[in-house]
Amino acid sequence: MNRWNIPKDLEIKIINRDKSCVYCHSEFNKKSYKELATWEHIDNNAKNISKDNIVLCCTSCNASKGIKMLPEWFNNPYCQKKKINKDTVTSIVKKSIESSD
Repeated sequence: MNRWNIPKDLEIKIINRDKSCVYCHSEFNKKSYKELATWEHIDNNAKNISKDNIVLCCTSCNASKGIKMLPEWFNNPYCQKKKINKDTVTSIVKKSIESSD
């Protein structure tokens, strides 16, 4: 397990699935701090360690979202500027939104 308690096999699946930010779709870039891949709990529950809740997103989106729930975050100026909303996020995030409705 890594320091976020994500089992290695799940970590590998997520890395293979999320090739760009699940929110803004920017390509991950190790040379740009804002575009580094970071671990994200969609529902903010650190105990929910599952393939449906753990994703990779860029540092900028992760910092902007913080502990906000998705509906609140989508109304944030950051999301509005980047045109991030429930229709533009990846399918794994859409699935989380649908299951919480």
